[in-house]
Amino acid sequence: MISPKKDGEQARLFPNHMKDFLIQVCNIVEPVCESEGMELVHVEYQKEPAGRILRLYIDKPGGVALEDCAAISRQVSDLLDIYMKGKDSYHLEVSSPGMNRPLGRVKDFNRFKGYSVRIKSLQPINGQKNFKGTLMGIEDSWVKIMVNDQAVAINIEDIFKARLINHIGES
Repeated sequence: MISPKKDGEQARLFPNHMKDFLIQVCNIVEPVCESEGMELVHVEYQKEPAGRILRLYIDKPGGVALEDCAAISRQVSDLLDIYMKGKDSYHLEVSSPGMNRPLGRVKDFNRFKGYSVRIKSLQPINGQKNFKGTLMGIEDSWVKIMVNDQAVAINIEDIFKARLINHIGES
């Protein structure tokens, strides 16, 4: 589920079956976001009732406005059309991370230590796949979360989805 590190940066979390596509998208989108003073928080590519959606979550100090999303959408739409030619069609969405911010990079698990989080694992741990608790950080590929006064360790390779719960503001 983890993509290779790019230029010494932290690895991103991606499902294995889409990893190459999403890495290519990140390599195209990240420089655009950085040039605009924004951070590419997370990328999702999924089938929804309206068709395939490529969703980019962006952020910046002080928060993201609608104009920021529109600017990034215009810029990356053309680049994706050029560099992703021949891929399945999709609808591009650019959004702020919102209150349920996705945790898309390995470093996010330490950055948001102490915050409430919801994690869905690929493999059951003690008979469950869905966890809600306080994020305790990551150590040696193990994400630790406090659930009902009990520490749970989830291997980062087994995380399907991770999001903050009701997160307001920067960190």
